Amino acid sequence: MKPTTEQQASLSQKILHHLESIYESVSPQPDLITVAEHILRIMRLDQHYEDAKPAYSPWSAEDIAVITYGDSLLADDEIPLNTLHRFLNDYLHGTINTVHILPFFPYCSDDGFAVIDYYQVNQTLGEWSQIQSIAGDYRLMADLVINHCSTSSLWFQNFINGRGYGHDYFFTASPHANVSEVVRPRVTPLLKETETVSGTQYVWCTFSHQQADLDFSNVAVLKEFVQIVRHYLDHGIRVFRLDAVAFLWKKIGTNCLNLPETHEVVRLIRTLIEHSCADAVLITETNLPNRENLSYFGNGNEAHSIYNFSLPPLLLNTLVTGNCRYLKQWLMSMPPAQNGTCYFNFIASHDGIGLRPAEGLLTEAEIASLISTMQQFGGQVSWRSGDNGTKRPYEINIALFDALQGTVKGKDAFGMERFICAHAIMLALEGIPAFYIHSLLATTNDYQRYESTGHNRAINRHQWDYPALTAALSDDQSHHRQVFERLKAIIRIRQQQPAFHPNATQFTLHISEQLFGFWRQSMDRRQSIFCIYNISDLPQCLLQSNLNLIVTDGWRDLISGQQFDDPLTQRIDIAPYQTVWITNRYAAEQPD
Repeated sequence: MKPTTEQQASLSQKILHHLESIYESVSPQPDLITVAEHILRIMRLDQHYEDAKPAYSPWSAEDIAVITYGDSLLADDEIPLNTLHRFLNDYLHGTINTVHILPFFPYCSDDGFAVIDYYQVNQTLGEWSQIQSIAGDYRLMADLVINHCSTSSLWFQNFINGRGYGHDYFFTASPHANVSEVVRPRVTPLLKETETVSGTQYVWCTFSHQQADLDFSNVAVLKEFVQIVRHYLDHGIRVFRLDAVAFLWKKIGTNCLNLPETHEVVRLIRTLIEHSCADAVLITETNLPNRENLSYFGNGNEAHSIYNFSLPPLLLNTLVTGNCRYLKQWLMSMPPAQNGTCYFNFIASHDGIGLRPAEGLLTEAEIASLISTMQQFGGQVSWRSGDNGTKRPYEINIALFDALQGTVKGKDAFGMERFICAHAIMLALEGIPAFYIHSLLATTNDYQRYESTGHNRAINRHQWDYPALTAALSDDQSHHRQVFERLKAIIRIRQQQPAFHPNATQFTLHISEQLFGFWRQSMDRRQSIFCIYNISDLPQCLLQSNLNLIVTDGWRDLISGQQFDDPLTQRIDIAPYQTVWITNRYAAEQPD
C-alpha cells in the first residue's frame, strides 16, 4: 500500500534516529535528514509501505533450509543454477522450502565472499533469470557480503586511482595505529600496503588481502548497500544473510568487534526490509562466542534469526566423546527466542566447524582432543589472530560425514547411525534446521580439491558430477542414498509435528551423560514430544517413569512406531545412536 503522510513521517523519523545513532561520533556530521530521505526513495518506501510486525513469526515446523553453492552440482552443457533447480525439484520438493545459495556474484577469491560486483550474477553460474526462477519455487536466501569487497572490484580500482565511483569506500589506517586489540578470524597482516595516486595507503583487511574492508563511517557506503538490498528484493530474495557483520564498524583502539554502530546498522536494515516486504527476513552470521552471538537478536529489533554457531562444535564433541554434559549445560543456558525471532540451526556448512563459539563452553583440553580426533579423520585446522597477535585455532575443516565416522577411540562401525543421530538432534531443537547440501548427500572429504586449491575449506566444498550423483542416489547399496532417504524420512516426520514449531516450548531433560534429551510442547499445548538420543556407542536403558509421561495419554515413538502403554513401569531400550521421539498419540495422529 502507499504510505500515508503520517506513516511516511513516522518511518522517516525512525530512519533518522538510526542514522543519528550510527553517525553520532563521525566528524564532520553528514546531513542526516537528507540521507534519511534518500534512503526512503532508494527503498521506494515513499511509494510502497508494509506495516512492521515485530512479533510476527513467518515460519513453522515445515520450514527446512538447504545450504549450497550455485555450482555444487555440475552437468555437461547445463547452466549450474538450472542443474541446482532441477535437483531441488526432482529430489527435495516437499522436503525443503528454503534455499540458501552461497554468493553467486562475480568474485576473485574465498569461493564467492570477495565480491567484485554486487549487482551481477557470476556468468559461470547463470543469470538473474535463473535466480528469480528458483525464488519462484522456494524461499531464497542470499548473502549480503557487507563487511568487505574484492580488491579486483571497480570500487577498489577507483580507490587506487583516487577518483570515480566507490573510490572513497574503503577503510584505511596508519601503519602505526594501535591495532593490538583487534580480534580477527585470520593470521595474515591486518593492513594491506597499497600504492595509490595519493601515495601509499594501508587498507584494512579483516579477512584476506583480496578482501578490503568497507568504511561505513562514509554514509555513501551505507546508501550503496541500501541500494543493493533493494536490488535483491526486486530479484526475489527474501532472506538476507549478513555475512561477517560483527566486524562492520572500525574504531582504532578497540577490538573492532560488535561495536554499537554495527548493531545500529543491523537495526536500520531490519527497519528497511520489514517495511518494504512483509515476508523478508534478516539473519546475522556472527561466528563468535555464544553470548556475543546472542546479542544480535537485540531486543527483538535486530536479526529475525541468528546462526546457532555453538551447536556444531558442541554436538560434534558430544558424539565423539559419548558424553552430553557440555551440550546439556549449553542448552540449559540458551534463552528462548522472542516472538518474531528464532534460531537458525545448522551442524555443517561451507565453512568449517567453528571453535570460537565453543570458547567458554568447552575446556581447552576438550577442544584440543576434538581437534586431534578430527585430524585423525582427515580434517584440517584453520587459525586466527587473537588478542595481541596470539595464534589460536579458529575452525576445523572436515566433511561432517567423515567427522562422525568414529569417536575419540578411533573409527568404528557406527558412523552412519552417529551421523543420522546428529541431524535428528538438530531437527528437533528450537529453531529452523538448515542442511548443508553435502550433509544431505553424505559427501566425504574432498582431498583432491583441498590439495589442488591449497585451501583448508575446500575439503568440504565438493562439486558433484550430476550424473554420478543421480546414479549414487539410485543405488540401494550406496551410503549416499541410504543417508539421503533416512534424512528425508525424519524431516517429513518433523514437519508434521506442531511441537517442532521453531518457537515451541523447549526444556532440557536430565537423564544421564549418555542419554541426551529435551522436551518440546506445541504452542497450543496439545502436543508434547520427549526427544531422547543415545549419544554413545553402547546400548542404554530408560525407564518411562523418568519422563513423567501422563498416564491418561497414549504415547508412542514417532520414528519406530513403538507404543508405550504402561508409562509407570515400562522400560525403553535405546540402541547406540538411536533417536526416540515420544509423543502423546492423539497429537501424533492429528498434527493439525
